[in-house]
Amino acid sequence: MKSMEVRVPHSLDPDEVRRRLDAAVVRARDDYADKVGSIDASWRNDGRLALNLDVLGVTIDSDVEIQPAELIVRLQVPGMAGLFAGKIRSGIEQRLGGLLGTAQA
Repeated sequence: MKSMEVRVPHSLDPDEVRRRLDAAVVRARDDYADKVGSIDASWRNDGRLALNLDVLGVTIDSDVEIQPAELIVRLQVPGMAGLFAGKIRSGIEQRLGGLLGTAQA
């Protein structure tokens, strides 16, 4: 397993970040149902989003923490998927940056 941490800055209220993350999970389930297996998301008591998804039979477990000025995504990338860590990181940064309105041009 390869551990990764991705930090994405934002200037939003934590409730708005949570609302946008919830909407993004619903949209991902609809948009990627034919490409990705299950996408499970649940908010834990400590305010973190536990997100697990299956891609081509590979399970990726992640944890999303909302901080006042950034979103911290921690994930475990199994096996050979670790070879794509750079692409995974940039994809997370791009998607979440767009979601939070902080995407770089």
